[in-house]
Amino acid sequence: MHIKQKQDGFTIVELLIIIIVIGILAALILTTATDYRQKERNKERQTDIKSLQVGIEGYYAQHGKYPTLSELNDSNWRTKNIKALEPDELKDPSGTGSKLVESPTANSYSYEVKANDDTVCDNNVKDCSKYVLTATFEGGDSFSKNNLN
Repeated sequence: MHIKQKQDGFTIVELLIIIIVIGILAALILTTATDYRQKERNKERQTDIKSLQVGIEGYYAQHGKYPTLSELNDSNWRTKNIKALEPDELKDPSGTGSKLVESPTANSYSYEVKANDDTVCDNNVKDCSKYVLTATFEGGDSFSKNNLN
């Protein structure tokens, strides 16, 4: 007669099932955390664009024209003309520079400013009378604000 001995520990199948369950749980946690961070960065982009709009509209209220792209990118000009505008508000959370670009681009905010007739403006020959501020979201969507006047 053969007596079956009791084995201690887990079988290889049980270990594989445990490893698979832990892997699935880890993937769910990572996906949720990544989605949360992405949503937070997109909210920051919206807040920055709204702050930029407030500063630009304040400048318009005083001067009757919108600043040019080069003026907004000049920190000395901003310090004199739009004091409430912080340099960090010009920087996309995933970007590297604190400069606005002319057309919508990932990791940068864009500021497209034009004259009334949709041509280039310089505030010397032609006043800047309209603009579009845009942030490109992670995931492909974008958030834009236009001039209020």
